[in-house]
Amino acid sequence: MRGEILGLERRRIWRDEDKLEIVMSVGIEGATVTQVAQRHEVTRQQIYAWRHDLKRKGLWSPDAGALFFPLDMPVAAGVPVAQVPVAEAPPPVAVELRLRDGRSLHFESMIDPAALSVLIRAVDAA
Repeated sequence: MRGEILGLERRRIWRDEDKLEIVMSVGIEGATVTQVAQRHEVTRQQIYAWRHDLKRKGLWSPDAGALFFPLDMPVAAGVPVAQVPVAEAPPPVAVELRLRDGRSLHFESMIDPAALSVLIRAVDAA
């Protein structure tokens, strides 16, 4: 049997820095592993193997490049307390309250209940 060599074998040596750059490009602008592999002319399996190897060497972690944004959350006894989302309040409505002796009191529906009590007592006492 006679064999022919049709071309040079394409075996490349990749530096860890190059591997890291390729692995980190997955997900940037929505790039998938397949797209990154095709762009660099390697297989998807090669990228996964590089991830594993770089992770083992301590050069890459799955959350590398993660962005953390500050979150204003109240803390009670060292434990974050979840805040219940406050529903948007309806716009204030004009209210007319008719008292004894034909008196009436006009106020907005958003008035503080304690202030309303004081106001009713003052009008009733007058």
